[in-house]
Amino acid sequence: MRTSTEPRVALSAIRSAVAALDAELPLSQVSTVEELMSLSVAAPRFRTTLVSVFAGVGLLLAAIGIYGVVAYAVSERTKELGVRVALGATARDVVRLVLGETLTLTAAGIVIGVGGALLTTRLMASLLFGVAPTDVTTFAAIAAVLVATALVAGYVPARRATRVDPMIALRAE
Repeated sequence: MRTSTEPRVALSAIRSAVAALDAELPLSQVSTVEELMSLSVAAPRFRTTLVSVFAGVGLLLAAIGIYGVVAYAVSERTKELGVRVALGATARDVVRLVLGETLTLTAAGIVIGVGGALLTTRLMASLLFGVAPTDVTTFAAIAAVLVATALVAGYVPARRATRVDPMIALRAE
């Protein structure tokens, strides 16, 4: 029944009208179209939310992992970076060096990941709605998000590398 008021408000009037026609006709499971639509998409919505949360956690773990690897690599190369600065490298050169290596590793990871994804798309094809299993736009967007994450995660160690005192690095050699 279509109403101009709130559907739950009109429910008592609907029940009395049905009772006036046939008192023994029960009205059960009365619900609005919005409620029926919400129930019909509840399971897919839950799965989408769950996958989104897992994707977010995976992206956070990737950022933490990249940060850890880059920070460790920078700490192991402190002397080398100090010598580079002593020989005239600017802070921009050091940041470019560290972020370039970060992006090289990230690109290798993306190539391996896309290869694995292409192999497993047949298994996940039944879970995709309105998107082709090998959608280039989706793969490109995910790669762009991963590159941006790697740049953000690698920036802090790269900036820390610019603060290496060249005198300390030269004395250690």
